[in-house]
Amino acid sequence: MESLITLVNKLQRACTALGDHGEESALPTLWDSLPAIAVVGGQSSGKSSVLESIVGKDFLPRGSGIVTRRPLVLQLHKIDEGREYAEFMHLPRKKFTDFALVRKEIQDETDRETGRTKQISPVPIHLIVNLTLIDLPGLTKVAVEGQPDSIVQDIENMVRSYIEKPNCIILAISPANQDLATSDAIKIAREVDPKGERTFGVLTKIDLMDKGTDAVDILEGRAFRLQFPWIGVVNRSQADINKSVDMIAARRREREYFANTPEYRHLTHRMGSEHLGKMLSKHLEQVIKSRIPGIQSLINKTIAELEGELNRLGKPIAADAGGKLYAIMEISRIFDQIYKEHLDGVRPGGEKIYNVFDNQFPAALKRLQFDKHLSMENVRKLITEADGYQPHLIAPEQGYRRLIESCLVSIRGPAEAAVDAVHAILKELVHKAINETVELKQYPSLRVEVEMQLLIHWTE
Repeated sequence: MESLITLVNKLQRACTALGDHGEESALPTLWDSLPAIAVVGGQSSGKSSVLESIVGKDFLPRGSGIVTRRPLVLQLHKIDEGREYAEFMHLPRKKFTDFALVRKEIQDETDRETGRTKQISPVPIHLIVNLTLIDLPGLTKVAVEGQPDSIVQDIENMVRSYIEKPNCIILAISPANQDLATSDAIKIAREVDPKGERTFGVLTKIDLMDKGTDAVDILEGRAFRLQFPWIGVVNRSQADINKSVDMIAARRREREYFANTPEYRHLTHRMGSEHLGKMLSKHLEQVIKSRIPGIQSLINKTIAELEGELNRLGKPIAADAGGKLYAIMEISRIFDQIYKEHLDGVRPGGEKIYNVFDNQFPAALKRLQFDKHLSMENVRKLITEADGYQPHLIAPEQGYRRLIESCLVSIRGPAEAAVDAVHAILKELVHKAINETVELKQYPSLRVEVEMQLLIHWTE
């Protein structure tokens, strides 16, 4: 089980490092397909205390108003006794053994992203502390000083963006000393998970309920029934926190409360933060097992798409002038080789040139009226005219020249047509060779320049 959750943790960290926070993307988003547990609740619902009870450490920032202003991704790993530490993804290899410093770093990293204002940010903080929990900002109803009027809707939209994903397990935190019908956590959870198939209800502040009231109907599923049983917890009070009551003592007091309270004694075995942590870990394992085929399929599909994109982009080139020159010469060599293959018959196209000289040009010559030029009457006429007033002695050289010149004038048209045909074929082969030179696709400007220079050279 630990190896499965560890694997998902690594994938989540990789997603964040690569900028995949589950937002809209042209490619499938891996973040959305990874199972996780998102903790949802209103302000002062006891979210922070529940998380600290599960972790067993006091490390979350506290205060009035909106304290959690960025999603906090907690990745809990089981380690040897006595080696407890926390590590942030943005501070690799730095281990925090003082959890007060963990609290400070969470606050500082939030401020670095949002500034020292009360704005919120969807970019998660990864605290590597085998359970994955995402602490979301508390739902609120009113903006306080320093916050935009849209803060209420902004927080709800951020929370909804996490919990509406079908792979997200919702941990809905609701205080028992308030009317559950008005619970922000239950309200938004039911909107995105109407069947309750992935919602776990946690009831906090049970020990603070008015005398004569209890939460038995809720915990036993008779009121506000969920598919999974409600779990009650007793968190540390503010006085306990001020007195630095540790988690071991707090958990012991929690167990004693349920064991010694008559209304809850029969439910002790499934109450408390320890049971909550074990139950969530077990359920997360089951969800991960069921999602592994889909995750693997998505990863393989994404890899194939990215490899295709990389192939289209081509290989990187050096930044220096020498490296660029070498790349241009190498690409030109590849183009030259492909072009020669077209001429030599390795690739199609060269046979068209042969066809011009073997068929087209001879056929044009045969259509010429050479009989007219070579008739006895025309030959005698040309010889006589060429001799002028000085008859030839042996051979009528000037006459022969005149005869040859007249024949050459006749074949000039077909010869030029053959040259034009070959020129057109060579241009066509250049275009083909450029298209077949994969390396040129990465550099459209170089591709245009190569083709243009070749055409200019032939035109000259």
